[in-house]
Amino acid sequence: MTSDDVPQVHGAPADLELAHRLADHADAIAARYFASGDIVWQAKSDDSPVTVADREIERAVRTLINQERVDDAFLGEEFGAHGHGRRRWIVDAIDGTASFLAGEPEWGTLIALAEGDAVSLGVVTAAACRTRWWAVRGSGAWCASLPMGPAATPTRLAVTAAADLRDAAIGIWPPPARLDARDRRRAANLAMHVRTTLPALDWHSTHTPTATVRKPSTGSGTCHGALLVATGKLDAFLLQGVGPWDIAALVPIVEEAGGVYSDLSDDRHGDTRSALFSAPALHHQILDIAVGTT
Repeated sequence: MTSDDVPQVHGAPADLELAHRLADHADAIAARYFASGDIVWQAKSDDSPVTVADREIERAVRTLINQERVDDAFLGEEFGAHGHGRRRWIVDAIDGTASFLAGEPEWGTLIALAEGDAVSLGVVTAAACRTRWWAVRGSGAWCASLPMGPAATPTRLAVTAAADLRDAAIGIWPPPARLDARDRRRAANLAMHVRTTLPALDWHSTHTPTATVRKPSTGSGTCHGALLVATGKLDAFLLQGVGPWDIAALVPIVEEAGGVYSDLSDDRHGDTRSALFSAPALHHQILDIAVGTT
């Protein structure tokens, strides 16, 4: 994608134009492996899968950033931190690797630019869903169908107007069997106070259901639960046990869509193990329940 190809409804600052090109590179690599149906992978130390595609995408994205933003630092899930500087690109090469390996479409690449403690730009691209979401501070949050070009017509995103947690639909991830005792209690307590949880599980249970547990994004045409908040399909999404690459790109997208982000300590900065994305009126209702859980 060239700068002329970026939809003009939101403007095209240089960093966003680069982020779209990074996303194009990631899409091309991921689509090639996804189409092959035979992807080499191995288990990491936490038993999550990593594929050759994850590593190739991260290397390719980092190389292009090094060429075009020589003073910027980089942080990727697979190879860690490189360089030092106030500006740092944060990348998850394939979010949803299990779906990627299973031939399911809900996976994508997350690309963020942090300047100091604040994330100024976020792009999520999902080649198999043929959709891309993005935001730059002060310019709104948008999505468009892939491939994007001069004739693309982006849609502006907006969160729900939900005001009462008892009527809310929220996503929670990961499932209880993968949570420690405290996080499982938090999820279970929260589930008791809402109308619907996605997935619909017994959040007190430590047993893995016999059926495959689907992420809140599955079947929605999105590749991340936070995007369900940004697109008004969920009122809130709680993600626990995360790294910065899991959430950085989502922060400006949700916030520019009118939503709120923090960790469960109501902190918006720094590395964290939890991430809460929600409609504004629900945010402190959820935090009060989570903080009150021991």
